[in-house]
Amino acid sequence: MQLLESGLIIQASIGGLQGGDMAFAIISFLALLWLLRKYAWGPLMNKMEERENHIANEIDTAEKNRAEAEKASHEANEQLKATRQEAQQIIEDAKKAGQDQEKAIIEAANQAAARLKKSAEEDIAREKEKAIEALQAQVATLSVQIATKVIEKEINAEDQEQLISDYIKEVGEER
Repeated sequence: MQLLESGLIIQASIGGLQGGDMAFAIISFLALLWLLRKYAWGPLMNKMEERENHIANEIDTAEKNRAEAEKASHEANEQLKATRQEAQQIIEDAKKAGQDQEKAIIEAANQAAARLKKSAEEDIAREKEKAIEALQAQVATLSVQIATKVIEKEINAEDQEQLISDYIKEVGEER
């Protein structure tokens, strides 16, 4: 058995497990774990937590910016729509004002033409009256002249015809 025992010891000493080595390895591992937890785990977790918070903040900021951009886009579209409606209203008002002004100009021109026509008709009527008065004066003068000539001489039918013919010639020449 010794041989057997010595074989076991030999085998244990060559590559076997020693209780002291195992205890040292476990203690070293636990010490390393404790050191890692104390000096590395806390800061590492803090850094990861900071990174998580930073990413969450960035996502929140991006969502807020997207919402603000959508709101601004919607407001810009509404303002553009209102501006287009206002421009259309201005155009329609300008067209209506142009049409009203056109009507007013035409009406003023018609009134001016009517005034000119009335004035011309009045001028024509006055000139006609003057011409009639002038003709009446000439007729009266000629009548007096004929009567004077008739009285001055006694006329027969032939002389009367001649006198009327001369009178008609005189009236025709004066016109």
